[in-house]
Amino acid sequence: MKVVLQRSKAAQVSVDGQVIGSIEQGFVLLVGVTHEDTNEDVRFLADKVAGLRIFDDADGRMNLAIQDVNGQILSISQFTLYGDCRKGRRPNFMAAARPEPAEALYLQFNEHLREKGLNVETGQFGAMMDVSLVNWGPVTLILDSKER
Repeated sequence: MKVVLQRSKAAQVSVDGQVIGSIEQGFVLLVGVTHEDTNEDVRFLADKVAGLRIFDDADGRMNLAIQDVNGQILSISQFTLYGDCRKGRRPNFMAAARPEPAEALYLQFNEHLREKGLNVETGQFGAMMDVSLVNWGPVTLILDSKER
């Protein structure tokens, strides 16, 4: 499982011109699932996201976690994180999990974040979405459950 995490001042996701999720300060998460992913991968990344200290404290140092700043999460499913661009000019998405198991793990991931007391907004799994955000910093991190 992979997550691209962007620290954000504000973000929203729309489907067919309708806003279906929006947050103020927090994280925008682009979440990709591969064939080998399990609930262990889901829990690992949910714990990692919830515990990352990448918000500034009073001294301007990255010492605060998302809960410390009452931050929110906008979680967006994104199978293209598993696009392989090594050959040719068209990405190969064979490493991305099939929609049914991917959606189940994506939903579990969001639920684990909610169990930690986080406010989680989402996009619509499998839909064509427009995502906008103000990347704060910018701070962007790539998390991979296979790189523990």
